[in-house]
Amino acid sequence: MKKTAAALIIAAIISICPIRSHAVGTSAESAILIEAQSGDVLYEKDADTRRGPASTTKIMTALIAIENCDLDKIVEVSPMAVGIEGSSAYLYAGEKITMESLLYALLLQSANDAAAAIAYEVGGGIDGFCAMMNEKAESLGLVNTHFSNPHGLDDEMHYTTARELAMIARAAMENETFCQVVSTVKKAVPMEDGGATRVFINHNRLLRCYDDIVGVKTGYTKKCGRTLVSASDKDGMKFIAVTLCDGDDWRDHRALHDYGQSLYERVKLIGRGEGFEVSSRGESVFVGCDDDVYATLPRVRGEIKAVAEYSSNGGEVNFYLGEKLVGRAELHGKK
Repeated sequence: MKKTAAALIIAAIISICPIRSHAVGTSAESAILIEAQSGDVLYEKDADTRRGPASTTKIMTALIAIENCDLDKIVEVSPMAVGIEGSSAYLYAGEKITMESLLYALLLQSANDAAAAIAYEVGGGIDGFCAMMNEKAESLGLVNTHFSNPHGLDDEMHYTTARELAMIARAAMENETFCQVVSTVKKAVPMEDGGATRVFINHNRLLRCYDDIVGVKTGYTKKCGRTLVSASDKDGMKFIAVTLCDGDDWRDHRALHDYGQSLYERVKLIGRGEGFEVSSRGESVFVGCDDDVYATLPRVRGEIKAVAEYSSNGGEVNFYLGEKLVGRAELHGKK
């Protein structure tokens, strides 16, 4: 295709039928399902009511730790982190353990003592670490989330919403280290003295039942009920589901991910080597893409437009579904 102007627009009409999001339900008090790439909401139920997150709190705890501490760092467990009520890795005061091992204890075993040990190491204490958690929440644009501890034990000033917990999980799942940990079913961690090995088993039963589930975190307190954040990745399509106070969360999350996968598909926007032949300064220049570029898009959708801006040295092409940017690719010119 040839064009000499500074911008090229190509439009292809796929469909204009609307997507309906009421074909699935949950037992949860609050719930949401989002498409991870775009953040599009596919299902929600009372998603903006503040509720306790229980141990799904540890998604933010892990993200703060990963962003602020070397995984190889040897942590000396603070006496203040030992004996925290609830799930435990049975750390002992003065024990030396890597930050990476603490993350596995935190996210698989849901160990509250590991959460506290991380807080003392990274934030200098519970208050300092919670300040970091709340600062991160603010940077993500969250307005109905506040953390008062790193583990999720009940507190009136410790709350989030299904919508905002999905936003936290979406940010965390963009981190490669976080994804690796939460997708692990079992992890053996030798203790420093070599005398024993701790084995952490992921509480997320969905990981053991379904190949497309890749995370994220379970939670429970008597006050909060069962809380669950899960993520799926099927053929490059990624979804995040959140339920708060849900007595049937395993079944509900499977149904939510199936629902998302039924509505979306992976679409190649442009292929490697594809592009446009253009005229620039009297010369013919091929402006092409070096890699395949995909997007997760609704199966039923409106028109996709490609808008390319280029010079003789190349440029970029942006893909829009309606007014929404859904993909971008660099273009390189070759004579």
